Amino acid sequence: RFRLDIRKKFFTMRVVKHWNRFPREAVDAPSLEVFKARLDGALTNLV
Repeated sequence: RFRLDIRKKFFTMRVVKHWNRFPREAVDAPSLEVFKARLDGALTNLV
């Protein structure tokens, strides 16, 4: 039997919700290093 909730198991379906919550300045970072630094700062503010 085909399971209708199979989409929930896909990586993209699980990650998009979290990606959309990232601060815009982190997502629009020009490099990976800048992205990591900005994301670290944003996550530090949450704790």
